[in-house]
Amino acid sequence: MKVKGLAAMVFVLALVTAGCGNKETASGSSGSSNSGSGGKVIKIATQSPLSGGSSIQGEAIKLGAQMSMEDHKEEFAKLGYSLELVPYDDQGDAKKGVANAEQIGADQSIVGVIGHLNSGVTIPSSVVYEKYNIAMISPASTATEVTDRKLKVVNRVVARDDFQGPAAAEYAIKTLGAKNIFVIQDKTAYGQGLADAFRTAAEQAGATISGYEGITVGEKDFNGVLNIVQSKNPDFIFFGGMYAEGGLIVKQARDKGITAPVMGGDALDSSGMVDIAKDDIVGTLYSSVSTDITKTDPGKKWADQYEQKFGKKPEGYSAYAYDSMSVMLEAVKKSIEDNGGQLPAREKIRDAVRATKDFEGVATKVSFDDIGDNSYAKVFIYKFEAASYPGSMVSEVSK
Repeated sequence: MKVKGLAAMVFVLALVTAGCGNKETASGSSGSSNSGSGGKVIKIATQSPLSGGSSIQGEAIKLGAQMSMEDHKEEFAKLGYSLELVPYDDQGDAKKGVANAEQIGADQSIVGVIGHLNSGVTIPSSVVYEKYNIAMISPASTATEVTDRKLKVVNRVVARDDFQGPAAAEYAIKTLGAKNIFVIQDKTAYGQGLADAFRTAAEQAGATISGYEGITVGEKDFNGVLNIVQSKNPDFIFFGGMYAEGGLIVKQARDKGITAPVMGGDALDSSGMVDIAKDDIVGTLYSSVSTDITKTDPGKKWADQYEQKFGKKPEGYSAYAYDSMSVMLEAVKKSIEDNGGQLPAREKIRDAVRATKDFEGVATKVSFDDIGDNSYAKVFIYKFEAASYPGSMVSEVSK
């Protein structure tokens, strides 16, 4: 009987304890939740490819955002809040990104998203964020459609394809003297959008587009399209697509004896290009929406801290993810202060993000216009002078 009585008492105490625990961890409608220690938790999600062919750049987005969050933790602790990063792997796939976005929307403790890398994932996923009023800031997506839809939640810190494409075309034609250009694109929202912007600007500048062909993401053998390139004998090749395919195109082109310079967009701004193309990468160019962070003393200091923290050098989007998270957290902080110290509804944070003006980031200054584009975004042209990353910056273009 004593054993049974003791068991009953333990059972009752367990129920009481469980009830208290549930009360402490329940999410509130304000978007915060209580931790076991009684502190209020603010969660920010990242969405980027952490696996697959774009995982190098995807991980860079996660790590850059993580570094910013850790740098702001003490600041938020003084306000009575703790910060938590919630990383999601979108795999560079639109369906996965949308599914993740639904999970993010359902978690009331998540108040913002840093991502995505791929425009083709950003565009459908952002429709879900709009439904849930969750502000997002992309450190990488460049397709015009990302912001042209005028969704209230969508913002980005980098330049658009209709700025990047013409900047790349101008450099190819005016600086390098390209006249007969072959364009290849990967049939994604990003790759085709960038290739189309480049083609239009190149034609307007007087160049001839001798070929325009599409490839499929995930392919490994590009001899078919390169045979067409060889038959046209272009003096310049432009590729709109990711580094996984871009590196192979460069290598296979050189193996076939094609010597025309190859240029791509910001998706080639990755150490993965060197890993794939190896010594054949020398001479390849890429336009990018990200600067070489090491060109300034504060930027080099930041890059050194990044390398010390993660054991690897920053990629092109590392610092832009850092700035994106910093902008997000500044908006969250202002929203809390304007709401008497309490975290407000997601809509207030959404509006505070869009209202960002003249924020001084590590990589870029940030002011969002009425559709979420950054007024201070620039385009940079790089060249691989050696088989090492990053390439050497050879030009900088402002609006």
